[in-house]
Amino acid sequence: MKSSVLNSCVLITLAIVTAKTSGASQSQKIVGGSTAEEGLAPYQVSLQYSWDNDHFCGGAIIDAEWILTAAHCVAFLKPQDIIVETGTQNLMKPGVHYNIEHIYTHRGYHVTLVHNDIALLHLNSTIVMNEKTQVIPLPVQPMKDGDDVLLTGWGADTSAGGGGPPKLKKLNLKYVEYERCKDMLDNDPRLHEGNICTFTREGEGACYGDSGGPLVNNGHVVGIVSWANPCALGYPDAYSSPYFYSDWIHQTMRGNNK
Repeated sequence: MKSSVLNSCVLITLAIVTAKTSGASQSQKIVGGSTAEEGLAPYQVSLQYSWDNDHFCGGAIIDAEWILTAAHCVAFLKPQDIIVETGTQNLMKPGVHYNIEHIYTHRGYHVTLVHNDIALLHLNSTIVMNEKTQVIPLPVQPMKDGDDVLLTGWGADTSAGGGGPPKLKKLNLKYVEYERCKDMLDNDPRLHEGNICTFTREGEGACYGDSGGPLVNNGHVVGIVSWANPCALGYPDAYSSPYFYSDWIHQTMRGNNK
């Protein structure tokens, strides 16, 4: 494994520190991205700490009562610790807040290797849908190497974090097939069959604060930001694949509604 590969625990730890110290007024950005036009990602949500409303991770609306995110974002939090904000792409302009009834993390989630890094948040009320707040469907088929994908988030624009306008950022990336990604990452043990990868060039990618956020292809959420070699250092970024975990997602949602 290349020496530049950082343990993902460092990524989430620094993400939390950055969120705590910078606050929503200094929300961080995707590396190499640009400001998303209004209405681009109505499925995007911000996960915030209930005690100070600081953004710490992203998520996607996949149902009127369900948010899809990364397990590492929420595994050590309680429902009352988190507020879900919808309906805004600018964290300086308040959206609509929702509380969480239950957190479901994949039972196979591995803290160190970040395998099975996927979670569902069941809200205690129904999201009100409008032009700024909408569900995004799950994928129905696998992607092909080189497919175009869109990443959105409020993550840092450098590996050191840093402040900036709290507007949602976007970045166009390319899907990297699993075996090619494994080779590019020198067989990094964190890469799991439940991951998909993206890469375009050095200087573009996900960073602190993007975790849990959606990766989209053809109007479907095809990835949830999981881990990276922070940030945009010339290696692929890894996402949890909703297509791979579709059975778990549907079973979890059905089980809760029995």
